[in-house]
Amino acid sequence: MRVAAIDIGTNTVLLLVAERDAEGKLVAVEEHATITRLGQGVDKTRTLAPDAVERTNACLDRYAEIVTRLGVTRTDVVGTSAMRDAGGGDAVRDHVKARFGVAARTISGDEEARLTFAGALSGLSLPEGRVVVFDIGGGSTEVVDGDRSTRAITFAHSYDVGSVRLTERHVTSDPPNDVDRAAIARSAADAFASVPDAVRGAPVVGIAGTITTLAAVSLGMETYDSARVHGLTLPLAELERVVDVLARAPLEQRRRIAGLEPKRADVIVAGGLVALAFLRHVGASSVTVSDRGVRWGLAEQLTDASL
Repeated sequence: MRVAAIDIGTNTVLLLVAERDAEGKLVAVEEHATITRLGQGVDKTRTLAPDAVERTNACLDRYAEIVTRLGVTRTDVVGTSAMRDAGGGDAVRDHVKARFGVAARTISGDEEARLTFAGALSGLSLPEGRVVVFDIGGGSTEVVDGDRSTRAITFAHSYDVGSVRLTERHVTSDPPNDVDRAAIARSAADAFASVPDAVRGAPVVGIAGTITTLAAVSLGMETYDSARVHGLTLPLAELERVVDVLARAPLEQRRRIAGLEPKRADVIVAGGLVALAFLRHVGASSVTVSDRGVRWGLAEQLTDASL
């Protein structure tokens, strides 16, 4: 049985079509990521912009064709930060219902965190025991502290700092000047100040487009290869170097940097500064990169329900 999991994020809409192999392992049949910037302007207006809704619905049309072509029998669609924070989401939810025949669920930050944890650890070789997962989205960052073997979660919270939100709030120049960068770093540090001290000390896994992009830039990848990114360990010093290179490049130059999706170029600096703020807060010297997340957690649930 093939399942489809769609994650409608603030910046990117993700599709995973997956199935269980002969050994019961969840494997991808096809994956897609499309930057639609649904959360454009949401931090100020609290309403989804009509053109952002149009871009997102056009993406969903393409995904519906893929789901039909691949013979998917079970689908789940969720919306995260932008659809939680803004009015106008009915236009997207109605479109999902019409194209996929299921309701789009606007999940809470806590549910997003639990799905993040389950999906992020899929396919990673990590020691048993505690692990901290963080997911930097366009509008929010999810932090989850849990046990790898039992999947028991001891802490999960969604923080209102993300790459799009902080870019729109603080970036005033191209490239971002020292004041811009300090304001982003301060906003992220202030948000993460409430992360409990107990989160410190465990291995850290980072997921989603910001951290995978930073990994791809570190590797100088002309063509993105998830197999090289998934499971990569990035030292904090290397992450600092990559973020500094990106922050000093004007936008047009940044768009041409190997490993960086051009549509993400305007928000990657803020995303990178959020990542650094979190790693510094928890005292991590490195981060393991996961190319998986909410959509993989959803797919796990869908296939388990179909057994």
